[in-house]
Amino acid sequence: MKAKINFSSINKLAIPATVAGIAEPLLSITDTAIVGNIPVDGLESLAAAGIVGSFLSMLIWILGQTRSAISAIISQYLGAGRLEEVKTLPAQAIYLNIALSILILLSTIFVVREIFELLNASGKILEYCISYYSIRVWGFPLTLFVFAVMGIFRGLQNTYYPMLIAITGAILNIGLDFLLVYGVDGYLEPMYLEGAAWASLIAQGIMAIMAFVLLLVKTDISLKLQLPLNKELGRLVVMSLNLFVRALALNTALILAVREATDLGAQYIGAHTIAINIWLFSAFFIDGYAAAGNIMGGRLLGAQDYAGLFTLAKRIIKYGLLISLVLMLFGFVFYKPIGLLFSKETLVLETFYTVFFIVILSLPMNTVAFVFDGLFKGLGEMKYLRNTLLAATFLGFVPVLFLGKYLDWGLYGIWAAFTIWMVIRGGALVWEFRRKFLPLLQNS
Repeated sequence: MKAKINFSSINKLAIPATVAGIAEPLLSITDTAIVGNIPVDGLESLAAAGIVGSFLSMLIWILGQTRSAISAIISQYLGAGRLEEVKTLPAQAIYLNIALSILILLSTIFVVREIFELLNASGKILEYCISYYSIRVWGFPLTLFVFAVMGIFRGLQNTYYPMLIAITGAILNIGLDFLLVYGVDGYLEPMYLEGAAWASLIAQGIMAIMAFVLLLVKTDISLKLQLPLNKELGRLVVMSLNLFVRALALNTALILAVREATDLGAQYIGAHTIAINIWLFSAFFIDGYAAAGNIMGGRLLGAQDYAGLFTLAKRIIKYGLLISLVLMLFGFVFYKPIGLLFSKETLVLETFYTVFFIVILSLPMNTVAFVFDGLFKGLGEMKYLRNTLLAATFLGFVPVLFLGKYLDWGLYGIWAAFTIWMVIRGGALVWEFRRKFLPLLQNS
């Protein structure tokens, strides 16, 4: 039975995936907005939240790649009608993921100061980074577990339960942020930046419990570790390793940007923190259609339905571009109020407003890159995704970033580098999709 590829079937996956996808940046945005308005050391707290948030995102994205690998394999086997053959794979992948996350956690917790000194944090900002990270890092294994479960549901063509998990976590995080950061007069003392860290950790714990319960109750997938190792575990590890290298390249760009912004001064890292959180929020918003491409693309490939694959690509790009145009309009109409949501510091806002237009104008190109990125993950094309990110980062982003530094472009240089980065990513993926799958369509 062929999968239906129309507005209804795509959006049935894309809309819940969008809601689920924005949960992670929403947690960061909530921290950024609330922390940026702390009455004591608000600027230093905002800078610390930005530096730590970028570092934790790097760790999560690097080790969270098994989500895409699990989703791709399960959806391909579902499309081929052979799902029973990979039922032992998810548990094996999850245990592997958790073991790696604990190893990384233990290897960073004892060198926290050195890590953030490498990112140019110093003085009060460095001390805030250490206290914030020392709490938030314990949510790292929980987040990776949630990611893996979401990958299982996506492979089964279900984005509804990941959406429920994400909504619960986001709402809980926002409520706890207000409660713990600002306190309750006469009942609870304000915890400021540490309160934001505890709010995120508690929300991550609740999301992990929900993911565990929903997986047990709503699927036939067992979390019991069974031997022998599934025949697809090797392919999953190779796919994950390719995405691991890809994520290293991706996060090299993000971390270098944070390092250069920090080096410019507190107002610049504060402004960059706001800009990158908005950029990530819009990225995950658009990413709902990338998720639909990921989920449906793998199933269509498993069924060898190449005509359906091209129809899917055209439609998810169309819908994604419409969303990006709406976001662009919203950004320009509410240009100043958006900044005020995150900070009341005049220097931070003035600096942010000088680059915000670049963030807005980059949305259509970002859409092309993100949508095809998701589609390629569903197709299992992890090696090409790896090579594309390596080229975009080291032949595009890094040279432009350091050219901007040499020419004293400030934040303009950082965001010019991001723009070139996304142009290379999107262009390379569109070209490869047509090169590889057009002949298969013509011969089918």
